[in-house]
Amino acid sequence: MADNNNAELVFVPLGGVGEIGMNFALYGLGPPTAREWIVVDVGVTFPGPDLPGVDLVLPDIRFIEAQVKTLRGIVITHAHEDHYGALLDLWPRLKAPVWMTPFSAGLLEAKRAAEAKALKIPVEIYKAGSTFQVGPFSIEAIAVTHSIPEPVSLAITTPLGTLIHTGDWKIDPAPTLPPLINENRFRALGEEGVLALVCDSTNALREGESPSEEEVGEGIRKVIADAPGRVAVTTFSSNVGRIKSIAEAALATDRQVLVLGRSLKRVIDVAGELGYLEGLPPFIGEDDFGYIPRDKVVILCTGSQGEPRAALAKLARDEFRNVALSPGDIVIYSSRSIPGNEKAILETKNLLIDQGIRIIEDGDGDALVHVSGHPRRNELRKMYDWVKPRIAIPVHGEAAHLSAHANLARDCGVPEVPRVRNGDLVRLAPGDAIVIDQVPVGRLMKDGRLIGGEAETGVRDRRKLSFAGHVALNVVLDERYELSGDPDLVAIGLPESDDRGEDFEEMLLDAAVGAFDSIPRQRRKDLDLVSEAVRRAVRSAANEVWGKKPLVTVFVTR
Repeated sequence: MADNNNAELVFVPLGGVGEIGMNFALYGLGPPTAREWIVVDVGVTFPGPDLPGVDLVLPDIRFIEAQVKTLRGIVITHAHEDHYGALLDLWPRLKAPVWMTPFSAGLLEAKRAAEAKALKIPVEIYKAGSTFQVGPFSIEAIAVTHSIPEPVSLAITTPLGTLIHTGDWKIDPAPTLPPLINENRFRALGEEGVLALVCDSTNALREGESPSEEEVGEGIRKVIADAPGRVAVTTFSSNVGRIKSIAEAALATDRQVLVLGRSLKRVIDVAGELGYLEGLPPFIGEDDFGYIPRDKVVILCTGSQGEPRAALAKLARDEFRNVALSPGDIVIYSSRSIPGNEKAILETKNLLIDQGIRIIEDGDGDALVHVSGHPRRNELRKMYDWVKPRIAIPVHGEAAHLSAHANLARDCGVPEVPRVRNGDLVRLAPGDAIVIDQVPVGRLMKDGRLIGGEAETGVRDRRKLSFAGHVALNVVLDERYELSGDPDLVAIGLPESDDRGEDFEEMLLDAAVGAFDSIPRQRRKDLDLVSEAVRRAVRSAANEVWGKKPLVTVFVTR
């Protein structure tokens, strides 16, 4: 970095601040006209029903694309989809060096191999305790605990101060997978002086401290031990510690484990190669299922969020050839509901309940079958006590989470807690922490093999189609600019008849012909005018009878 008295240290979130998921953070160093940048995490979020047909939602990165020549690198804190899931799709636009832990890199490669035409991304491997240089930023990876192997916080040191980007974390005194959170290193950094703590807010509304993974494993073991029949457990596929706990619980209760779901199998393959599942017996295949007594099997499956194509939904619909559940069996939801997925989750649960299958989830009596990987309020208080930052920036949360976290930080004595949302350019140093600019921010849609905005991908019109259908008309004119027969009309997604039983398409045809007849013959030479007049008439007629305006496409030929 050029020596310049105008140098600033800035933070710019392009996703994940004011929302859950799609985490994408930028840190910049240098004068306003010549900053050097790093990216921390490149996440996705998942589409709701308002985005029909869309596969994934990605952050709009045009701001850093415009400055890609000064982008020095991308650092991934861990391999959850909301932190690394957009990397394959967005890296071709950035093409900067990428740093990842071994587990994250292994999952990325497995994911790339499963996606057609995905580019191979060159990756630099780092581990907790490593220090590495990315442009003018010296980065130290600090071990934390979370619901995935190898999560880290990043201590980012610059000539203008050191900041800590926590990523996702919690304080777990007894995790299934080591190591423990590195409290001593956080304390040491706090003693040296921390300019800013950019910190996870996901559980900032929850008082107390999170239970340990060890307690969850014991809760699952008790449920399995008491179960008279089969037990299916659904969890997040990336939670290798939970997978290990479930497998150990099955082993302790003399049961074998069947794994259903591609994403689970992919994670298990990578975790196995890295030694995270050592000491466990091999999992059985689907063809072996029918030969095992009901009380001797545990099914580990995807589908905790109600995904219709996931293994649990297929079990609920009895779509597997060799695997099925029976009345009296148990399904454990060792997971939480991601906001927006509640309806889909409930649909799967109802299918299971109708078959006489018992559902057990977190909060059911004494059964502790899930715990979050994010810090509750007492854990946040401990982090602030260790680090003692001058500035607190709550991230990873919606408005309620960010506000609760900000108030907690102030109560912990943090002097500066600026209000930050996606698109804010925050100057951290020199001077007070303030928002000095806004940058372009938004969402991109991954729609099949294409990526773009709502208009580019056709999502906007697709949404209209889902509400009011589509009408296509072909209007053919003769040499005298009269109709050469009735227009051809195709209506999709519209009613067959009105409330009096009259044919809906006939009414629309009458409206189209009437609109055409009202145009003077000399003006019919303007085919665009004819097309627009017919389109408006058909939409108006539909609205008058139905109360909705379909999309209408009119072709006029002569």
